[in-house]
Amino acid sequence: MKLRMFAALMGALVMPLSGTAQAAAYPVKSDQLTANPLYEAGALPTTTCVEPALKPNNRKQARAYLDAIVACLGTTWEQHLTSAGLTYRPVKVRHMDRIPKKYCGFDIGKQNSQAWYCDRTETLVFQLGKDWLEDPDDLWLFDTAASMYGYHVQKLVGIAKAYDKLPYGKKAELAEQERRESLQTECFGAAFIKSVWPIEGRNLSDWNVLVRLMQSDDPDTIREYGSNASARYWLKRGFAAGDPGSCNTWAASPSKVA
Repeated sequence: MKLRMFAALMGALVMPLSGTAQAAAYPVKSDQLTANPLYEAGALPTTTCVEPALKPNNRKQARAYLDAIVACLGTTWEQHLTSAGLTYRPVKVRHMDRIPKKYCGFDIGKQNSQAWYCDRTETLVFQLGKDWLEDPDDLWLFDTAASMYGYHVQKLVGIAKAYDKLPYGKKAELAEQERRESLQTECFGAAFIKSVWPIEGRNLSDWNVLVRLMQSDDPDTIREYGSNASARYWLKRGFAAGDPGSCNTWAASPSKVA
């Protein structure tokens, strides 16, 4: 089964809070999260992004494919953020045969295919294995790049910093905050896909296949990154609008980020 590993700076996920911190119960009380200027910047600019050729089990080709999609993402997000008077810096990209277990402070798992964002160095890291290489005809790698870039956008506009500072009470509340963060990146990625749609050689059936791929039966994955229904809701929402303003998971009711 195809599955992405998502992460912002790991320290924000495991750092204990002092006993005097107040729980940030819903609704989230942080303007940088719920009323970020990004939400008022409008739809992403319409651009063209060409998918490079990609054959099964060709790691070199798949790496070039991801590099090309990240370049498209940079073009779109740079135009969008700078036009809105917001900060932009290009993301870095690294490809590894095997990501070291403690890379960037993460607890890297044993999955043969993974993608991570290192907040410290503003770097997207890809490990391409059998799961993602044996059948690359769908939009999975395209969406992987687009959604992972969403973590970089969160860093640029201050969402990541505000999330790191957000206090919580019980572990369940922390898990909900993690889901809000992750589901927002999914929505950002889908908004980008809409901004370059239609992609040459693709149609809505390809999009529908991607939506169906957003599923997991793993309880830990669902607890941290959202249920299948929530993932699909935010994916569809971002694609329908093509606007990061539709991706305000921080103001959404708990049922939308379950």
